[in-house]
Amino acid sequence: MGGISFGSLLLIFLIVVLLFGTKRLREIGEDLGHAVRNFRKGLEGGDGALTRTKDHEPPTSPPPPQQP
Repeated sequence: MGGISFGSLLLIFLIVVLLFGTKRLREIGEDLGHAVRNFRKGLEGGDGALTRTKDHEPPTSPPPPQQP
């Protein structure tokens, strides 16, 4: 019912291997891994740890005005 079966995934995988070859698929995987790693480093600021500063905290609502 709309899902992809294991057999279909296996067939797609075999076609991709035949088109690109195992060496090229390995290179694509390595390049994709490097890209994801660099993207994460860019999000983290490059130092390897996520830090939160005052500039990135969500704004807080001001306290309600006090009535005399």
